Amino acid sequence: MSRLLPSICLAALLLPATAAAQIRVHPTGVNVNAQGATTVLLTFGGLGEYRPVEALWCRTLVPAAPDVGLRCDPSTILGSLPIRYDQSRLSAQSVFTDVMSIPPSVTRRAYQAAEAGDNSGFFYVRRFSRPGGGPDQYVAVTCRMSGGGARVPFSLVDVRLAFDVETPVLFVETGDQPPPLTARIVYNGTGRLKGRWEVALPGEEIPGARDLLTEASLPPEERGRQRRYTEVGRFNVFLSPGTRNFTLPGPDPRRLPTSVDGTHYLLLRVEVSDDKEGDSNLAAAGAGTGTVHAGAVAGFPMPPLRYVVGGARSQDGTRQTPGGLTLVTPLDNAAAPAEQPIEFTWNQLPQAAAYRVEIESASGVPILSALVESGVVTYRAPEWFRAKVPDGRVRWRVVALDAIGNEIRVSAWRALTTEP
Repeated sequence: MSRLLPSICLAALLLPATAAAQIRVHPTGVNVNAQGATTVLLTFGGLGEYRPVEALWCRTLVPAAPDVGLRCDPSTILGSLPIRYDQSRLSAQSVFTDVMSIPPSVTRRAYQAAEAGDNSGFFYVRRFSRPGGGPDQYVAVTCRMSGGGARVPFSLVDVRLAFDVETPVLFVETGDQPPPLTARIVYNGTGRLKGRWEVALPGEEIPGARDLLTEASLPPEERGRQRRYTEVGRFNVFLSPGTRNFTLPGPDPRRLPTSVDGTHYLLLRVEVSDDKEGDSNLAAAGAGTGTVHAGAVAGFPMPPLRYVVGGARSQDGTRQTPGGLTLVTPLDNAAAPAEQPIEFTWNQLPQAAAYRVEIESASGVPILSALVESGVVTYRAPEWFRAKVPDGRVRWRVVALDAIGNEIRVSAWRALTTEP
């Protein structure tokens, strides 16, 4: 840590001469997880006509003269803020809210440098420029590596929602109850995870990326203004330090609506909680008065979980789900004459790389399984097929596969009677 002191002292010496014009930030220093990702809400004040330009992480700072502040030493740059994680917002009051999402690659490089005897900390530097000209301003935040425990700001670094069934998209019959679901969460720090479950019904406007952010990831003026949907449950749990992995049970499946046909979006809405490690002092940043809480901040939108209810009925009376795999011929409970070959047909799925035709006896014993390439939606059964069915009663279905063989759609079973 001793090698970190010259850069900090240099910043202290330069600050008085530029304090009147210098853009300020709070917090000015944070603890970060040395073994993974970290997310922190930062508040910048006093921008005036200045606008944010770029964000870099580096191990060492050097004077930015003739510009203002300290900039990154180009030889020690660790990385830049990925565009997909840039959730920053500039308000009309010359206040800039920035969500600093440190990817694991940056902390890994800093950790390797520390093992080699270099600084154990690093810096996050935002550059601001003025469209009318003048010197740029550089504002640095000190990142101190730690174990990701209680002294690290409470943030969510990975969230995955899934039903308790193996399927990319869940299809539910109208009026049926969906299976249970969970949210698997990876986090830093410690705090209360609180919020609600909501469902966007068919016909409602689909939530945008800003609607799916956690409340703590938004500037104060946007909080409470996200689009709201049908609430189906609430949660309020304490996430202890050091664990980093938590499985949040979903809402009661009986409360999930299934009365309207179409695609439903189940949303995890995380509300802001108090967390002193991630609080922004507006007065210290020159951005007003008060404190902005940032517990449960995240640098990415919460992923929605889709399930599809109902669908239209096909000519044989079976219900087909929108976007699903539909069997065409033979019809359900049809009879296949002995003098005619048996051909199975189904609808084309653009996302399918191949199809698998499965035929079983009426009791469920496999008889035949055949692969059909993408673009072909017909399969003719071989001549020996009838000899494998002594009683003439079978059932069949089609499974759509992706490029690596995973099942992406499965049709319903259909019964078929064959003559010997």
